[in-house]
Parts: sequence; structure tokens; C-alpha cells
Amino acid sequence: MRITAAIRSAKRAPLLQVVKSAIATIAAWLLAGWVVPGQLPVFAAIAALLVVQPSVNQSLTKGLERSIGVVAGVTIAMLLGMLFGSSGWIMLLAVLVSLLVAWAFRASSGTGNQVAISAMLVMAIGSISAQYAFARIVETLIGAAIGIIVNALIVPPTLVAPARRDLGLLGAELAASLDRLAAALPSVQTPAQLHDLILQARLLRPMRDAAEASISAGEESLTLNPRRSAHRSELREMRTMLDRISPVVTQVIGMTRAYFDHYDDTIAAEPAAAAIAEQLRRAGHDVRLAAQVAEVAPESLALTTAIPALTTPLVLRAPASDHWILIGSLMEDLRRIHGELAGEA
Repeated sequence: MRITAAIRSAKRAPLLQVVKSAIATIAAWLLAGWVVPGQLPVFAAIAALLVVQPSVNQSLTKGLERSIGVVAGVTIAMLLGMLFGSSGWIMLLAVLVSLLVAWAFRASSGTGNQVAISAMLVMAIGSISAQYAFARIVETLIGAAIGIIVNALIVPPTLVAPARRDLGLLGAELAASLDRLAAALPSVQTPAQLHDLILQARLLRPMRDAAEASISAGEESLTLNPRRSAHRSELREMRTMLDRISPVVTQVIGMTRAYFDHYDDTIAAEPAAAAIAEQLRRAGHDVRLAAQVAEVAPESLALTTAIPALTTPLVLRAPASDHWILIGSLMEDLRRIHGELAGEA
């Protein structure tokens, strides 16, 4: 693994996030220095810097972790310092005790690490008096509060655009997979074409997972967000669409796999193949329609009509004996797709 891959992110953080972190850090430093004079307000600056997160809810969580960790760590350092002094081995003892206390109370990893770091910092750069410990706690609370306030008031982040993008890509690829399978059914396929068909269908699963993660992140970003009312209904429609087409993703992958496993050149001549292909094209149309209704469809997904095309289940006569397993499997999956897209599942 390259060293740069371990220290660099896949994408750059928004510049606004950097600006907000800087504003919160400077404001916390100035305010804490005024409220608690005498020491450099390092704890306040660190708290503000760590608390500015990609969402207001994450900022609140990080603020609680930081505050509780500092209170516990400073208290442990003060008690150990009063009992044993401030020699080097006492600092190591403070770290050990802090980790054990965090483990005993089942604290999160962030809180547990914060307890140990705070205890070590207090013993390394400060004194062990109760007055100093109280000042550092107040300083940390000021920094955490400023970080939360800055993140909530200065364009609080709403991760709606990534959710719309990923869901739109999923809808486009799902409709394309339905069209590809529809084009393949009534025609003879080469081994290379069959492998390409199944590989493209399998790409739907990670795309669905990415859309799920993006929508969840978007919902989380609206928690405690002052701008949530403007985006809540939009994300609700996206969640509804994802819940609607997720089973269709499973069915399309299954249909493509069944076609791949049971393929032979005589399937193209099977009358049911052309009929199923037509239904698959209609299903692709309805997936595009669902994407446009949820306002996540890319501009390339043009529709010829806004009326659902997959209106009634397909009824076929019995297929040839060599193909009844495949045709039956495709028909069952098509029935489920119809139920999902028609809201009858």
C-alpha cells in the first residue's frame, strides 16, 4: 500500500468546513482566554477544532465525548497528583487509570481516548490544583459549545446532494440493466456478451449500498439542523424510492443470473422471451418514472410518457419443456417487480 493512500482522503473536505473550524477555534481561544485568564486556552481551541463535524448531530456527539472525557481525565489527574505528586511515572499511571476507568464504564473509543489524553495533558503542562482542573473543564466546555454553535449557525451542512446523486445513478443503472436484459432475451448471445451482462447486473448491489449509505448520511445530517425543514420531505421521498426499487435490484440480478445459467441459443426463438422482454422494457420505463417523481433522475433519463407502462402482470402459455425452468423463474421475478413498481408488494 502506498504511504500517500494511508494519509490522504479520497476527496477533499469542503472549504467551508475548514473555514468554520478556523472560526470556531479562534473564537474559542479568545473567549476562553477572557473567561479563564492565566493559561493559554489550549483545551478550548482543541475542543472547538474537534467538535466542528460534517453534521450538527455529529458535532453534538463529539462535544459530549470531548466534555465528558476532559472532566473525567482532569479529575483523575488531579486526584493522582494530590496523592503521589507529579513525577513522570505518575503520568503513565494516570494514563493507565484513565483507560481502565473508561473501560469499566464502557465508554466509546473516542471518550476513552479523550479521558487518557486529558489526564496526560493536565499533568504535563499544568498543575494539579483543583482550581486549575476546574479552569480546564470550563475552558473545554466553552470550546465545545462554540464549535457546536458555529457549525449550526454558519451554513449547517445538509448531505442531500450526495444522496440525490447516488440514488439517481442507481435508478439509471437499474433501468439500463432491465433494458439490457430485455435486448438479450430475444437474441442469440455470445459467451462474452453473457459475461458482460452478468457483470453489469452485479454492479447494482454496490450502487444500492452506496445510495443507502448516502441517504442515511443525509438523514443524519438533518438531525438538530436548523435547515432540516427545507430538506426533510425531499429525503423522505428518496427513502421511499430506495425502499421501492431495492427489491427490484435483487430481482434483476436474479433474473440475469438465471438467464446466464440456463442460456442456450434456442431461447431467442421462445415466444415467451419476446413477451418478457417487452415487460422488462416497460419496467425500465417505470423505474425512470419513479426516479423523476423523486427528483433524482439524471437529465439523460428522458421519458416518452409519464404514465406507468408496467400496468398488468404478464400471462403466458406454457413454454417449451427445455425452457420452463428459466421462463418460470423470469416470470416469478417479473411478477415481483410488477408488485414493487405498482405498489402492490
